[in-house]
Amino acid sequence: MDDVTRPARLDAPPGAADIALLDITVLAGGPSDEREVSIASGSAIAAALSRIGHRVTVSDISPDNLTSLDRPADIVFIALHGAFGEDGQLQETLERRGITFTGTGAAASAIVMNKAKTKQRLIECGLPTPRFDVATHSRIVAAARRWRLPVIVKPVDSGSSVDTVIARDRHRFLHAVTAVVRKHSQAMIEELIEGPELTVGILGNRALPVIEIRTKREFYDYQAKYIDDDTEYLFDIDLPRELLRRIQTMSVQAATALECRDFCRVDWMVDAITHEPFILELNTIPGFTSHSLLPKAAAKAGIPFDELCQQIINLARQRARR
Repeated sequence: MDDVTRPARLDAPPGAADIALLDITVLAGGPSDEREVSIASGSAIAAALSRIGHRVTVSDISPDNLTSLDRPADIVFIALHGAFGEDGQLQETLERRGITFTGTGAAASAIVMNKAKTKQRLIECGLPTPRFDVATHSRIVAAARRWRLPVIVKPVDSGSSVDTVIARDRHRFLHAVTAVVRKHSQAMIEELIEGPELTVGILGNRALPVIEIRTKREFYDYQAKYIDDDTEYLFDIDLPRELLRRIQTMSVQAATALECRDFCRVDWMVDAITHEPFILELNTIPGFTSHSLLPKAAAKAGIPFDELCQQIINLARQRARR
């Protein structure tokens, strides 16, 4: 569908008349464990795009109900986290239908959603990531024998720290691996790096300011991410400037290597003793809630929330024209 510049709404901000105002479908909700976060992200994105003057429809979607894609739209803004929305399934459907959408394509989304495949790609590119193993039902005992504790146990293909556990004793280790395998079919066992936790948002090909995350919990879990009000997000970080610049550079390299598009987030741990940095994972559709890190980093870089959403729309449209 051709872009048409429509008159700005009466309540639109100054300058909106110069923007190509679009019909936009924001997809939020979905079938994953991160549904509630996705709804919050989608609502915030839709409100921002509406303030600019776009005509916005927020729609839920699932593999069994794709009717929201039948509505004509200039672009689809994907705000789905987790399975179906972030693992390439939805992106494949949109690509097949020739619909312009924000974010990473189907093939790359499938790889990034799989933590093991992501880490293998990082290793191939010479980027640092903690040692890891993948346990299935038949390999739980064998995998457990190879590891000295503590370790972190997590699903291979889930986000928001859902079902993630730090195991410091053998009983908790076996219980965690068994529980994750039972629910997700595979569990990642990962070397536990203890020290500052950092994240770097990527917008286009630009690294946004580094954020340090501090939580009073054992680690930055679901509760700390979306519910706690005492989680701290710091830009004044007590680490060498050269290290922070290197982490930004490697974040862009990681996003490029994994073919992430428009926006993403790269999560890091820094060893408290050696100051060696390690990439934990990448997120192709990071949150857009009041607690979310990409919008915080963008704001620090002088990009307000509404402008951030518009820039993502612009990046997707520019790519579609090529």
